[in-house]
Amino acid sequence: MTTERITAIRLERLALPLTIPYKLAFGPVTAFDTVIAHVTAADGRTGFGEATILTGYTPETIEGCWQAMQEIAAPMVGGSFEAAKASALARHHDAPFTVTALATAVEMLERHPVLQAGEGVDVPLLAILSAMDEAGIEAEVAAHAQAGYKTIKVKIGWDLEDDLKRTAFIQSCLPDGVMIRIDGNQGYSKEDGVAFASRVDPARIELLEQPCHMDDWDASAAIAKATNVPFMLDESIYGEREIERAAKMGGVSYIKLKLMKAGSIDNLMAQLQLIRDFGMQPVLGNGVAADIGCWMECCVADRMIDNAGEMNGFLKPTHMLFEDPLRVTEGAVRLPAAMPTLVDHDRFVVDAVTLGAA
Repeated sequence: MTTERITAIRLERLALPLTIPYKLAFGPVTAFDTVIAHVTAADGRTGFGEATILTGYTPETIEGCWQAMQEIAAPMVGGSFEAAKASALARHHDAPFTVTALATAVEMLERHPVLQAGEGVDVPLLAILSAMDEAGIEAEVAAHAQAGYKTIKVKIGWDLEDDLKRTAFIQSCLPDGVMIRIDGNQGYSKEDGVAFASRVDPARIELLEQPCHMDDWDASAAIAKATNVPFMLDESIYGEREIERAAKMGGVSYIKLKLMKAGSIDNLMAQLQLIRDFGMQPVLGNGVAADIGCWMECCVADRMIDNAGEMNGFLKPTHMLFEDPLRVTEGAVRLPAAMPTLVDHDRFVVDAVTLGAA
């Protein structure tokens, strides 16, 4: 039996402008810095994967990702699917987002069973609350509920007292059956994180996510001890070691994962199961990812997640990458029955390189 081999890898660096800035505690995001890896086999089949770099969330930078992806991809060309994935994953610790783009492209090339969702599969998403003023908040909450969303994400992490006041107003606006998921985006000091977690009214709050810096585990431990709402870690978690650390710390109810940190679809699924094995609940999804990463996460969520997904990044750019775009109705994304194909996106390409046969 002939071993299937990779004949070429094309890398494209894109700048995808957003329809509106994405507000985060460490500054607004106006465009996605995205690298797409296209992997081609000898029979002409292709797979693609994505790395969207958000400086402040990951130590990787877009320049570092672009350089590292070329270095990691080069020895993959000519190798078998299995050998190529293993070669990439050997660099996972140093460049997780970069490696994930390459490894998941190979998994798509292999026709990973999770990526073959079938027809008529819907994955519930949460909505993002962008407004900061009371009139805007009321209008957005009503619109999200009308659109079928049951979970709305609220960003905090700027000013403690203002955040508590705004959260209370949002709670007063929520229709029946709608709850909020509060994300601190690492914006608070330890003291403010503990204060918010212990003072916020728990009514209609699903969870509180990562108020303090990803490396400040002492702050997370203090919040876990003081909080009166379920507590979730996100940026602090990169893999099995951090999942186990959170479980041993106690007081952590939820762990959020992103495919781009996991290295591969198989790794992501193993980590989601590990969270449950430790008695916590997994949340999945990347709000700073384009169509490719969000589609792959939706496919995994359909198998393994029972709460609202956060893989809504594909809704933020002005341009969607799939020929048959992902569509959201009644607060859920409908998965394509077949493997997606990419539309022309040349005007967003900042740089490109092809390794191996053209």
